[in-house]
Amino acid sequence: MTQEQFAARFGFSMATLRHWERGDRTPRGSALVLLKVIERNPQAVTEALA
Repeated sequence: MTQEQFAARFGFSMATLRHWERGDRTPRGSALVLLKVIERNPQAVTEALA
């Protein structure tokens, strides 16, 4: 999945994803929780956001 697809599917901005991937910023709070759920069960998140 591309960054664009990931951002669109899970509601992150492209800028935020770039910062996380470059290590400029670290996900915190609810974003960190969401990323952990996506990692373990992306289909559950996709269904919840539908």
